[in-house]
Amino acid sequence: MTKPSLPDLLHAAVEAVGGTERPGQVTMAESVAEAIDGGSHLLVQAGTGTGKSLGYLVPALAHGERVVVATATLALQRQLVERDLPRTVDALHPLLRRRPQFAMLKGRSNYLCLHRLHEGVPQDEEEGLFDQFEAAAPTSKLGQDLLRLRDWADETETGDRDDLTPGVSDRAWSQASVSSRECLGASKCAYGAECFAESARERAKLAEVIVTNHALLAIDAIEGAPVLPQHEVLIVDEAHELVSRVTGVATGELTPGQVNRAVRRSAKLVNEKIADQLQTAAEGFERIMELALPGRLEEIPEDLGYALLALRDAARNTISAIGATRDKSVQDEDAVRKQALASVENVHDVAERVTNGSEWDVVWYERHDRFGASLRVAPMSVSGLLREKLFTDRSVVLASATLKLGGDFNGVGASLGLAPEGLAGTEGESEDLPVWKGIDVGSPFDYGKQGILYVAKHLARPSRDGTRGDMLDELTELIQASGGRTLGLFSSMRAAQSAAEELRSRIPEFPILLQGEETLGELIKNFAADPKTCLFGTLSLWQGVDVPGASCQLVVMDKIPFPRPDDPLMSARQKAVEDNGGNGFMAVAATHAALLMAQGAGRLVRASGDRGVVAVLDPRLATARYGSYLKASLPEFWYTTDRNQVRRSLAAIDAAAKQTEDAS
Repeated sequence: MTKPSLPDLLHAAVEAVGGTERPGQVTMAESVAEAIDGGSHLLVQAGTGTGKSLGYLVPALAHGERVVVATATLALQRQLVERDLPRTVDALHPLLRRRPQFAMLKGRSNYLCLHRLHEGVPQDEEEGLFDQFEAAAPTSKLGQDLLRLRDWADETETGDRDDLTPGVSDRAWSQASVSSRECLGASKCAYGAECFAESARERAKLAEVIVTNHALLAIDAIEGAPVLPQHEVLIVDEAHELVSRVTGVATGELTPGQVNRAVRRSAKLVNEKIADQLQTAAEGFERIMELALPGRLEEIPEDLGYALLALRDAARNTISAIGATRDKSVQDEDAVRKQALASVENVHDVAERVTNGSEWDVVWYERHDRFGASLRVAPMSVSGLLREKLFTDRSVVLASATLKLGGDFNGVGASLGLAPEGLAGTEGESEDLPVWKGIDVGSPFDYGKQGILYVAKHLARPSRDGTRGDMLDELTELIQASGGRTLGLFSSMRAAQSAAEELRSRIPEFPILLQGEETLGELIKNFAADPKTCLFGTLSLWQGVDVPGASCQLVVMDKIPFPRPDDPLMSARQKAVEDNGGNGFMAVAATHAALLMAQGAGRLVRASGDRGVVAVLDPRLATARYGSYLKASLPEFWYTTDRNQVRRSLAAIDAAAKQTEDAS
């Protein structure tokens, strides 16, 4: 029996999902197959509309080895599991003569915990939140959510939070789920045989394709015990997000609230002396945090050091005591014990990590208006971790619409622990580094004809705190010229709020939606429904909006999105590069900005018929030396700094859209 060719398999899959075969998709599929067959690594930039999910799924399924696909967003996970994989497997079945199984797997806290749902949260919470379950007709939102979760538990097959529609608050979900540390374990739990998380893991063990998220991939890499089944191929989609997601998982946090919770949870399980020791240490830590000012701690202050040592030692003693104690008078003792251990172990681990003082860690204070101060610790870089844990014993494919920054893959490659392309495997420092290749398969869109990149060169350079009256004037005129239809991407929430407030009074005929005033899904739905509407917001809008058609014909960036100068982690990374003789600004700040700008500009052209303008209201893109690097990271739009030309173009695009709308 002859093996089916890759082009035949790809053609069958594309037909099954109702898509169109693209040259870039074919090139991508061939390159992915080559990497998998050769056990090598591939970075592939595939522009919007390429059909990249089939570009990696088809060669992975054809190879026949177990593959893990990790994505950053829920939307893509759903697309893969509910649309692309079922149709692709059906289409390839006659050609492959087998039907590969696929499954979704997430972290334990994403699944409903039947034990916690039916037995209740161990009663250490001062508010007695779970008492809401006992009310015959709870009137609070929390009580209603909890009762709905109980009803849903009888209907759902997966117990996956993302399958619950409409969703519930984080507060409600936390009352019906557990972390891996809090879990009793299937063998000790009365509901172990019915456990949703365990069922998901069992399905994953039998599957050829496992779809997961970046966070679980990071946990699998960082923590000693593997949570993903052994696999020969790893595909990371939305790979531009991977470093930040891994950093997030590797970040530790300690707050007075967390410490006090650990004190309450453990008090009933240990003797009075040990409970008092932890209580005293918690009070000492809380006193210091009341005075904490935001910023990096290059050296741990003496008083904080003493407080953390006291916390670490008290937590260690508490952990030992909890493990040695059995008290049958405590209702649901095992659950109480696991919950207490999880809290105290977190306190111990973070306190120990900070007091040990690794040169590879960055420590800082953060202060939140609502939640107060927190102590945070994060790795200076995750490149070494990724190089060691990700790129050994398997073939890795990383795919995204934005991996090629400043014209090459080396910036993203370095953040992943990869040597500059072509140097890995050669004699010298790079001989032991993973060998990889980067390819850009382009986009089916003609960016030069479909879009304009306009830089408002005449505006004043943005200052950190100053109001930008000239920028607001420019934004007003651009929105008027485009007839609304504007996605405003701002470098901070304060800037977005200020612009929305000002423009609502200036141009009331164009409704302005603001991130935070509604759920993101609702905002995007309303934005797409009314062409005159504008949507303003910050980070999640730069990366998460997909509105093809005439509702989004102007994408505005208020300024180049460099990280804040007082961002402790980014500034520490920048300084580390400079200390090693590199250009910290280009390696960290400019790379960060280029990635966000590439993502933001990608919001404009989402379909072959889309037309519009990306307007950057920051003259530095046209005048600064780093401007060429940032422009080289963006789609190849037609470029101009002529404000009159761009207004005429926007008016013409708006007129054409209105004509189409009137005709329909």
